Amino acid sequence: MEKLTIQEEQAMQVIWKTGDGNIKMFLENMDPPQPPYTTLASTVKNLEKKGLLQSRLVGNTYMYKPAITEEEYKKHFMSGVVKDYFDNSYKQLVNFFVEQKKLSPKELKDIIEMIERGGDKTREK
Repeated sequence: MEKLTIQEEQAMQVIWKTGDGNIKMFLENMDPPQPPYTTLASTVKNLEKKGLLQSRLVGNTYMYKPAITEEEYKKHFMSGVVKDYFDNSYKQLVNFFVEQKKLSPKELKDIIEMIERGGDKTREK
């Protein structure tokens, strides 16, 4: 899977949120400032070429739907970040956020509890 541009990632976020839709629907669900229609249409076509979207013609309008889930993309993307920036070490990743004061002791404790429960964040202690 190719790395997406910021513009492509923003479009995919809206498409995952919207589900099946056309360019107009995706534009309506974007936060301002919205890109021009033609810019979003080009971005969507690029995403389709990259295999992240599927399209079908309905009347005279193309409808698009995600070819992968947001979860699948996150898994692939985060694996690349950990490999490329943290020497394939999730411990280094967590340490980075602790050093940047982006992770509180309580959040770290919550993460440890999730690990101990086998990753199920919904299961009670």
